[in-house]
Parts: sequence; C-alpha cells; structure tokens
Amino acid sequence: MMHPQWQTVNSGIAKLTGALDRDKVPLLWKTLQQWQPETEQFEVSLQNVERIDSAGMVMLIHLIEHAKKRNCHIMLSFVPDQLRTLFQLSNVDELMAQHIKIPMG
Repeated sequence: MMHPQWQTVNSGIAKLTGALDRDKVPLLWKTLQQWQPETEQFEVSLQNVERIDSAGMVMLIHLIEHAKKRNCHIMLSFVPDQLRTLFQLSNVDELMAQHIKIPMG
C-alpha cells in the first residue's frame, strides 16, 4: 500500500508524516481503509507529523477501529501534544490512553 503520508516500516510498524488535517485526511483515509494488518499489535509512529487537527484525530480513531475489527491492536507512538490536547477536548483521552505507547527511558 502506497501513500506519501503512510510508510510501512515492517509488518508491525508504520509511520505517518506531514499534516493530518482536513485537506489531507480524505485521500489518506481511502488508502488506509484498504490496509489489512498482519499482526496482533501494530505501532503507528506520529514522530514526523507536522500538524494535526480534529479530522486527523478522527481518522486515527477510525484506523484503530478498522484494525480492531481485524483483531489488531494499534499503539500510537510519539503522540504530539497537539493531539493529546484534541483527545482531552473531545473527551476521548481515557479511551485513547490504551492506544498510546509510553516512551521508554
């Protein structure tokens, strides 16, 4: 699966890059809906996400649900403060806590 903002590192890790906003999300989501996870746990790195808005947050929630239907648990790593704030403002921070990877060290 190829999309400039979604790069699969290996069978258990992918990176999202750039802006996850209302302008970029619709095309990216069309690609992600085709994704079939091959592992029981999958990490999505947000380290290279430059900007995220509510559309990006909703897309990530849908991605988690999409994976869950395929018996895969997604963990988000390098979650930007901007996204954590959106989770809190949307009252989904407790729900999302089980999907946020705590950095080691």
